[in-house]
Amino acid sequence: MRSDKGRGVNGNLNDFDSMTVQRESLWLAPYAMHSVDTAGREHKESSHAYRAPYQRDRDRIVHSSAYRRLAHKTQVFTGEKGDYHRTRLTHTLEVSSVARTIGRVLRLNEDLIESLALMHDIGHPPFGHAGEEILNECCANCGGFNHNRQAVRIVTVLEERYPEFPGLNLSKEILSGQGSRIKGEKSSGRGQALLEVQIVDAADSIAYDTHDADDALELGLLNLDELLELPLWGDAARRVQSEYSALDPQQLRRAVVRQVIDILVTDLVDTTTARLKAANIQSPAAVVGHDQQLVMPSSEVFQRKTQLEKFLFQHVYRHPAVLAERSLAGEALREMFQRFSEHPEGLPEGFRRHFEQRGVARVVCDFLSGMTDRCALEEASLRG
Repeated sequence: MRSDKGRGVNGNLNDFDSMTVQRESLWLAPYAMHSVDTAGREHKESSHAYRAPYQRDRDRIVHSSAYRRLAHKTQVFTGEKGDYHRTRLTHTLEVSSVARTIGRVLRLNEDLIESLALMHDIGHPPFGHAGEEILNECCANCGGFNHNRQAVRIVTVLEERYPEFPGLNLSKEILSGQGSRIKGEKSSGRGQALLEVQIVDAADSIAYDTHDADDALELGLLNLDELLELPLWGDAARRVQSEYSALDPQQLRRAVVRQVIDILVTDLVDTTTARLKAANIQSPAAVVGHDQQLVMPSSEVFQRKTQLEKFLFQHVYRHPAVLAERSLAGEALREMFQRFSEHPEGLPEGFRRHFEQRGVARVVCDFLSGMTDRCALEEASLRG
């Protein structure tokens, strides 16, 4: 018998809640997170007439300002003005797509997966990890900066969309899932994350491994022959070429990208299914209490994936063109942080009213981290 934690304020299930419970009980696996078992929200709300809890979380995230700004934050910042390569928003949608595919096969809660995926990157500042490193340095005396922690801060404090409470008042599973991504949190005695959380983390890794490589090819940071020397990409190319005999370089590239994703997703599904069966996992509590993470690729694919990631780090993320732009972007953020810290009256009024409670440095950081790449460049006059 499932608990009534997720029921309305009086503990009664309305007609839609009953339908949700019935549908999930018929479809979801016993180790999935069922909506009726949610720990609820920090600020109590009545259940909605036709949306389950995690559907409401998804909608709140999608309608947030931070989510919209992802459209103008680049995934790997290079200063390139083309429109092929990923933004944080397109990356987020790709993570959501991959994660929901895996979740459906494993009969997990897709609403929870989608909400987690759509939220996972909203804390990123402009200029990607370069911006994060600079803000972390600038905020060393007020707690530093971490994009995963900032995502939680955005949805609990900074978004001001409801008169009844600060933030978005998301379900506790969403907040806990995002919190598990913060470095050091996983070893704090909280146990493993829910399977839905683990799936989003795995999908994020699959997405940036394949799509960062694809973007690097498009931008001319790599050539396809270099990637085909790696076992994962070489295997994918052989599979493609066994099916298609005459592809031009662009067709081959895109077909190989699809094949790499398929290899990674299929292996993850097969390996995770076997691990769940071997461990006889029958509830979310068993997932959390398990001694190891359950969503994992096979050892062979893990090794190949690690080789790819090392290659991308050396040849893409450390590419001279990327490093040069990272340096320019970092100087822009550092200069703005100093300028606004010395003259905080230059911030918008909505930020200035929080100086006393949050401190000037943290408010300046919140303001800068919310900027898009374009807005930050204009503010810093980096491009003249």
